[in-house]
Amino acid sequence: MTEKTEPVSALIVVDVQMAFVTGAGAVPAAERVVDRAAALVHRARAGGALVVHLQNDGPVGADDEVGTPGWELRLPVRPGPREFVVRKTEDDGFDGTPLEDLLTRAGVTDLAVCGVMSEMCVGATARAALERDHRVVLPHDAHATYDIPAAPGISEAVPAHMVSRVAEWALGDEVEIIAHADDVTFTAAQDATHTESTESPAHPA
Repeated sequence: MTEKTEPVSALIVVDVQMAFVTGAGAVPAAERVVDRAAALVHRARAGGALVVHLQNDGPVGADDEVGTPGWELRLPVRPGPREFVVRKTEDDGFDGTPLEDLLTRAGVTDLAVCGVMSEMCVGATARAALERDHRVVLPHDAHATYDIPAAPGISEAVPAHMVSRVAEWALGDEVEIIAHADDVTFTAAQDATHTESTESPAHPA
């Protein structure tokens, strides 16, 4: 756990979609995660950092099926050259998407990650960023997941907060885990002037 960390020039908001943070299907810490993610987005914008909202395209019948209310992003997205939505179909936000291209063209080498779910899309995206030699900051109070139900003969139920902590630990010693999202600071991306078609999987909000 890191007490202080250097500023980052990008924020990746992972799957903060209505299905996962509102209603009966919300993760237990949904209110906290939405609050922390919103504050991070606000500070990233103010600091001139690149903001990327990942939006999962779930299959037909899923809670996040494309075009359904559950698929919609919970946080409002502002139009502009420093804020994008990147749609994905895999846990890893880099897999089959233009995310790395956006980061490269903006001169981003360090980023913060927040959102849901800790052991799935958050963890997979953070790991993929590390594998691409990005510096990754993960604020502990800005990601969450569900409880793991009990499995007879294997384990009792595992509370969501423990699952999130294990997910952090599994990322190894290269990721910078910081206790509070309030301690993440931002600096301007070197070159975040992009023009993308709204028909692209990555598009200005």
